[in-house]
Amino acid sequence: MGTRGRPKAPLVLSDEERETLQRWARRRSSAQAPALRCRIILACAEGRTSKEVAARLGVNQATVGKWRRRFLAERLEGLADEPRPGAPRTVTDADVERVIVRTLEEKPADATHWSTRSMARASGMSQSAISRIWRAFSLKPHLAESFKLSNDPQFIEKVRDIVGLYLNPPEGALVLCVDEKSQVQALDRTAPVLPLMPGTPERQTHDYVRHGTTNLYAALDIASGKVISDMTAQHRALEFRRFLNLINRSVPADLDVHVIVDNVSTHKTPEIHRWLMRHPRFTLHFTPTYSSWMNLVER
Repeated sequence: MGTRGRPKAPLVLSDEERETLQRWARRRSSAQAPALRCRIILACAEGRTSKEVAARLGVNQATVGKWRRRFLAERLEGLADEPRPGAPRTVTDADVERVIVRTLEEKPADATHWSTRSMARASGMSQSAISRIWRAFSLKPHLAESFKLSNDPQFIEKVRDIVGLYLNPPEGALVLCVDEKSQVQALDRTAPVLPLMPGTPERQTHDYVRHGTTNLYAALDIASGKVISDMTAQHRALEFRRFLNLINRSVPADLDVHVIVDNVSTHKTPEIHRWLMRHPRFTLHFTPTYSSWMNLVER
């Protein structure tokens, strides 16, 4: 069955045009709109229809037709934005690209990261122009996030085990996420809090009295959201065993119990091993090293 609509002129690229389009499409400092136009033309050059290209790139079919026509008429120059009415731009696309490339690939000699002022001095542009460019491309050189990679040799097996418990818990069993928060400060104000009154907010003293620390044990039932909790003065294996006894009393006797815990040494002592042997319905599942984010009660 033939294709409907008016037959389209074939789109053939020279080697130089193809190389330029591929470079613009994959360069991380390129704006997203021009990069998308390059991908449209490259897909059309493969002989795909406008409908196929639109479905592949997630755009409207009319958008594909527009940039195909523009490219056939003006080649690479046709992919640029047409001049807009109003005062001419003082910051060109080349200026924007220069700032973005410098932000991503260089660092100032006398600082840990770029500021709008230092980038303005280095690029010869105004601070407000740098701010607008960074906001447009979501660049925040002053922010840094940390990460930690797990070195657990059984990382994949442990992830599959725990995720499997979350997604498909065993029949006749309860899945609990257990963790302890240690060194919780017990603080109190040096004077009673004065209550909220019309025209007056609640008031409290700026200083406080520290009544030592406590430790919170918590077990989250992932199915119901119910939490079993206990407060202890310390967080040794003895306290963990007592908390397991509390769980044992709280969970109906006909249910198996799968407990997800981290790799703290108090969870692996001989005393805990003996307790587990006396309570065969309990099974401990350890999160991979440096992967406490897998324990939902901690999150």
